[in-house]
Amino acid sequence: MREPPPWDEALSLSLLDAGEERTFLSFRRAADRSRYLTAHTALRLLLAAHLACRPADVALGREPCARCGGPHGRPVVLGRGGGPHFSLSHAPGLSLVAIAGVPVGVDADRVPGPRTVELCLRRLHPQERRDAAAVPEGELPRWFCRLWTRKEAWLKACGTGLGRGLDRDYLGEREGPGALPGPAGWIVRNLSCGVLDATHAAALAVPEGTPVPAAPRDLDWRDVRSRAGGWPAGDGRREVGGGGRPTAGGGPIDIPTVRH
Repeated sequence: MREPPPWDEALSLSLLDAGEERTFLSFRRAADRSRYLTAHTALRLLLAAHLACRPADVALGREPCARCGGPHGRPVVLGRGGGPHFSLSHAPGLSLVAIAGVPVGVDADRVPGPRTVELCLRRLHPQERRDAAAVPEGELPRWFCRLWTRKEAWLKACGTGLGRGLDRDYLGEREGPGALPGPAGWIVRNLSCGVLDATHAAALAVPEGTPVPAAPRDLDWRDVRSRAGGWPAGDGRREVGGGGRPTAGGGPIDIPTVRH
């Protein structure tokens, strides 16, 4: 879907739990609040459709951090043991939600300016810094954004987030003799952003052997609302592309996007 939900903001707010509402209210800019609300409304509707429950009844929490054991690890659906697993990312102009039967991480970002790239390059793996030195200056921001989204997707999937040093793992795209391997046992790759490919990058990380879609799909608000328990159907503005439902046993990965 290329638009936020086609209903009043108050209806989306009614789906959030207390923690999500506090986060929503903490944003000072209206655009940031709207982006957060759109992404979390989509997440709750998709999980509710998967679990056959009401969106407001989806209980979200955090696993213990895989690095330090603190209460800030991978986000989870509470009380559901084996899944579904999910990951959420929102950037100006684009939000991604991934739902799967296996641990998953997604990230989306807008291509940054040269100064941001310069500051962040210092934190990367030594080989990634060497790779960056070979990239033409005019192509560096987009190259960096693709790399950064792969790093964030991987760190989300493994449950450590940015608490794990950015210089510890090589997520470059070099291939051939002498190329360093990526994280063992994982697939980490960029996804198409469609018409936003020139200004944004996105990436997905899943365990090795998991089928990976070539690109996300546009979210159909009307369809997902009709499949979520406790919601009347038929309020979406228009229907766009579909996509298979995720399964708890490691089947299709569902990655809807919302452009805003």
